[in-house]
Formats: sequence, C-alpha cells, structure tokens
Amino acid sequence: MDTEQLTRLLITFYEKFSSWEHGVVKESGLTPPQMHTLEILGADGDLRMTELAARMGITTGSLTVLVDRLERGGYVARRPHETDRRSIRVGLTPEGTRLFAEHHKLHHQLTQEILCALTPEEAERFGAMLATITTCL
Repeated sequence: MDTEQLTRLLITFYEKFSSWEHGVVKESGLTPPQMHTLEILGADGDLRMTELAARMGITTGSLTVLVDRLERGGYVARRPHETDRRSIRVGLTPEGTRLFAEHHKLHHQLTQEILCALTPEEAERFGAMLATITTCL
C-alpha cells in the first residue's frame, strides 16, 4: 500500500470515528472536549490542572473554562492537593463517574465491533501497531 492510499484510509477512519464519537457524546449533553476531560479523569483519577491540561493538549486557561462548566454541571470537583497547598486537583464526582462509565461502555462496544472484523492474529497486530503509533504522536 502506498502512502497516498494509507493517507486516505487514515482520513476516512478519522472521519468515521469522529462522527461516531460526536454522535454518542451529543446524547450526553456535553461537548466532545468536556467528555474527553471526563474520560481522562475516569481513566487516570484526580489530576492537577496542569497535568490535565498537558494530557489534553490545551492551555490551563482553556481547561479552567472547561472545568468550570463541568463543575457547575456536577461532573467534576476541585480539591486541594494533599501535599502542595498551592495546587488544585480535579476529580470526578459520582455523577461524573456514572457518565464516564456509560461512555466508556460505548467505547468498549465499538472496540468489540472492530475486533469482530479481525482474526485473533490481526487483532493482536492491530493492538501492537496502535501502541507503537500512539507513542510517536
């Protein structure tokens, strides 16, 4: 397969995945960046604002606006850091945990659908390739 074909396939995959993600996020009433925030906190637990901003690839100023909205919605809470009084950690509330779990379940179902199209050997290679690719992005 040449680079042009692979580029087209990557674009098509991104468009389909993005469309799917927007569809399931829309049902939650949140924006994709808000849900992405819940996904990171659900997977990693409480994080400092600077850590969360870095994980999301956004500024702390942009994150502050996001977290303010999620906090008003009852999905996250700011908590003082245990050892650094100058630092604030953000974590999921019970409602945020519930929404994360529902969304994660949908991701798991999508993964199962993708795996059904692959042989066990292909699935193993696919996972290994994704792991390699994500380390260089």
